[in-house]
Formats: sequence, C-alpha cells, structure tokens
Amino acid sequence: MRENRILCSLIIFVLFAVNEVTADNPYRFFTWKVTYGVIYPLGVKQQAILINGQFPGPQIDAVTNDNLIINVYNYLKEPFLISWNGLQQRRNSWQDGVYGTTCAIPPLRNFTYVLQAKDQIGSYFYFPSTAFHKAAGAFGGIRIWSRPGIPVPFAPPAGDFTVLAGDWFKTNHYILRRVLESGRNLPSPDGLLINGRGWNGYTFNVNPGKTYRFRISNVGLSASINFRIQGHVMKLVEVEGSHTLQNTYSSLDIHLGQSYSVLVTADQPPKDYYVVVSSRFTSPILTTTAVLHYSNSWQKVSGPVPGGPTTEIAWSLQQARSIRWNLTASGPRPNPQGSYHYGLIKTSRTIILANSAPIINGKQRFAVNSVSFVQADTPLKLADYFKIPGVFNLNSIPTTPTWGNAYLQTSVMGSNFREYVEIVFQNWEDTVQSWHIDGYSFFVVGMDGGQWTPASRARYNLRDTVARCTTQVYPKAWTAIYMALDNVGMWNVRSESWARQYLGQQFYLRVYTSSTSFRDELPIPRNALLCGRARGRHTRPL
Repeated sequence: MRENRILCSLIIFVLFAVNEVTADNPYRFFTWKVTYGVIYPLGVKQQAILINGQFPGPQIDAVTNDNLIINVYNYLKEPFLISWNGLQQRRNSWQDGVYGTTCAIPPLRNFTYVLQAKDQIGSYFYFPSTAFHKAAGAFGGIRIWSRPGIPVPFAPPAGDFTVLAGDWFKTNHYILRRVLESGRNLPSPDGLLINGRGWNGYTFNVNPGKTYRFRISNVGLSASINFRIQGHVMKLVEVEGSHTLQNTYSSLDIHLGQSYSVLVTADQPPKDYYVVVSSRFTSPILTTTAVLHYSNSWQKVSGPVPGGPTTEIAWSLQQARSIRWNLTASGPRPNPQGSYHYGLIKTSRTIILANSAPIINGKQRFAVNSVSFVQADTPLKLADYFKIPGVFNLNSIPTTPTWGNAYLQTSVMGSNFREYVEIVFQNWEDTVQSWHIDGYSFFVVGMDGGQWTPASRARYNLRDTVARCTTQVYPKAWTAIYMALDNVGMWNVRSESWARQYLGQQFYLRVYTSSTSFRDELPIPRNALLCGRARGRHTRPL
C-alpha cells in the first residue's frame, strides 16, 4: 500500500510539475539512488559516492527542450546536492542545484528536480556541489541532441562516446575537506582518471573506417588537462553547446569545467592505440591512458605513451584563439548561429573581476575583488523570495578590484534583466584560472597577457568567437566576455578549481526584474525544500 501511495503522489507531482515547465515537449524520468561505495581507481581502496551503484554516474540523454524529471534519493549520512554544469535552467534558477539557490537534500530524503533543456544542444556534465563531494564522485555526462529536422553540420557518427576526465586524489573527500577548513590548500593530486578508471582501465571500441564523436569534459578538481589519441587527428565540432569551425587538432587543452566535442575517424592500421590525458601547467606532469580498440585488432597497446604539451602557455593561448563559431551552422534552432551579432550590441557596463589568494584570520582563503565568499545559513534565492532580512546584502561585492585587505562576506552582485555586460577576468596569480557562470552562455571576445585596459578592446573578436559557459584565464593575463543578462534568477559565478571555490572564489549574480510574469521567471517549485531561516514557510498550494 505504501508503495502505491508513493507512486500516486509522484504521478500527481509530475502532472503539476510538467505544467510548470513545458507540457507540450517530451519529458524523461530518472530515479537516482545516491549511496556510498568502495572503488579502487588508483589501486587504493576509497569511499566514493555512487549513483545507482555507478562511478561515474548514469548518462543523461535528452533532446532540445525535453523536460527532465530527476528524482534523487539521498542515502548518505549528510546532505547532498547536484548541480548541472552548462544547463542554463532558463527562468528557473530554483533548480540550479547550488547552495545559493537550493537546499541540500537531507539524509534519507529525496528531492525531484524538474529541469528543461530549453533551447540547448551540446555536451555537459552534472556534479555534486556541496561539502566537497565532488572529490568522491557522483558526476556524470549530459548529452543534449538536436531536434529532428534541425540541421547538424556533420554527418551522424557511427558512435558517441562520453569522456569524463580529470585529476583525482587517493585521500577521501572528507579528509580533503578538513584540510581546507583548517586553512591549508590541497596537496597535488595523485593521478588522473578517464571515466573513473586509471591506466588503460577503459576501452573505446571502434570499427575501421568509421567516424566517432568524443565528448570530453574536465571534471577534475585542480588541473587543466590535455587530451589526445595516438596516431589520430581530432576535428573539433562543438564546445559547450556551440557548433565550431571544424579545425583539426592533434591534441586539445581542456580546462577545469570545460567540455568539447571532437570527431575521430578510425583510419589507421588496425591495432590498439593510446587515448592519453595529461595534466597541464603542473609539476610533476600527471598522465593516464585509455585504449582505442579497433574491432579487427589483435595488437595491444605498447611502447611509450605519446607526449603532449606540458607547461607552454603561449601554445595553449594560441589554440584557444583558434576556436571559432561556425556562423552558418544551426544551433538548437534552425536559424544560423551567426544571425546573432553579439559584437554589434553596445554594452551597458563593464565588470572587472580579479582573483586573489589572501590569508584571512590566519587561514588560506581565495577571493574575488578582495571578497571571500562564505555560505549563508539560508539559500540566497529563498531569502530573496521570502524577503528574509540579514541573509545577504545586495551589491556586497564591488564591480571592480579594490586591492584592499580581503574580507569574508556572503557576496551578491546586483544586475538588471536584459542588461548586456562586458566582464573582464583579471588574473595576477601564477596559475591558470577557470571561471564558470551558471545560467548563461557568453562570448569569449578576447584574452591576452598583462593588464586589461580599455585599449584592449581593439584586439577583441567581435565576429565569430565561440559562445560557452566556462573560460580559462592564463597566468598574469586577462579574459574578456560579453554576456546578455536574459535569464532572471540568482546565478553562481565561480572558480572551477574546487579548492578555490570552496574557500571563497565565487559569488552570486542576482539578475532582477520587477515583473512577476512567468514569462520572465518560473514560480517557486511546489516541492522546494525549505531550510535555514526559510524553514516552516510555504511554497505554493498543490
């Protein structure tokens, strides 16, 4: 009887939930059970976080505009939360899955996310966003396919592989968390993984003469990576939802949080080949391999692993500048991507964000414009909706660097719906930075060494730069983006270096409109979890 009641309740919830998204688009159901488990990815027994017993977690496949109903059961001993790297959550930051917007799922409870892949295509991933759980797993790939009838600028490949690669620690996540909370930075990672496996632990099976799509995401905690396949060239076709000019590369730099799609043709003599991932800008250089296996191969991989770039900044910068938008290709809609002339729109203001690594109260912290973010006791979106005072102060982070003493603050930057802004990421540190903005895709108009000045705009690409959601900033350098604030909500702007994010290199961008129309922002979900000072309040009647 109890199971029948639960099923009926879920059906009723879904009927109402779908009406809040888009009922005339297909919807897909997922049920995830989040548990602890034991893994040995680097030969050492570790406690991991599994989804449905899997590490990495299950793949999400969807088509543009699909509704995704994801029921997550938390069987951990602590609260748990999942975020969706690259899914824009149009009008719906309630579902973004970071603590600034969403209460974590308590132990032995469940929460049903109601998402929509609105006007999106491409390659993304999901990950656990709180309590440094990302160091324990619970990440997985997201593939959003084009709708039937929407042209795709390449022939359908014979297969489609997800590659989740990144650095990994042998130390359990809760110990790493304690290291950070004690005021120290993390040690160097112990190795690299490809789809949760170490050296030659994963195999990609191909047929000779066929072409395959590889969707590669850097899901690591601290290191940029380089991806390459022995003896094969890669044709870049998509970056985080943007179809690109189809340049060929022998290897690709992929920075923290970034996703790329390449086409690879199995046109070499039949044998097994190394698929190589190595770290960039680290000492020592870490390397791991998987296997590209031809179906008619009888020869195993052998010999030295093909080398790649190591610490060369100029090489990486030049490659980044070579990645361009395919102006004639369709995106999620049939009109060409180039019909949006981002470079002809006048920006309303310039925001300059400078990262730093201050010591505050004797402990290592990280900051943006001298403000090191601390979590509030209540999700900021809920505090904003219920008008709960004292949770955060609007504009509690400056829009340009102050270079003053760093301090702790629950930092929220105010902005207005339909602004068109220029954001400059300025990096005076010796490490590569990787920045992500939830809820948005932006145009990376320029990047170069040294100090950004207004004169730097003369070097902007205002015609065919790629639109994406995560961008790198090289050491002692800057990166500039243009972004249309067309998505109302509370959006996380963060470092993708997970220690830096955890210790304060993030803030929230509040995109505000006085309109109460559901065309601008969806209402609070009926099933929203309420925690902190929002506990005991009411969402909406069912």
